Amino acid sequence: MTQPPPESLPFPESLCHRCAAPPRYVQSRTSTFIMCPLLPRKYPPQPVRICALFRPAEPDASR
Repeated sequence: MTQPPPESLPFPESLCHRCAAPPRYVQSRTSTFIMCPLLPRKYPPQPVRICALFRPAEPDASR
């Protein structure tokens, strides 16, 4: 189940936020982690600027 992104995105320049995968946001009390459902290393170091598995998400009018 995909969680909605937090109100202020961590690492706003990361490709993860715009990926069709879609990312899952895991929040602790002090941090937000971005989990990728496609990568073997589920929590890539942020910000992700290059990713071989990146596919742009369809434009969403609600964002």
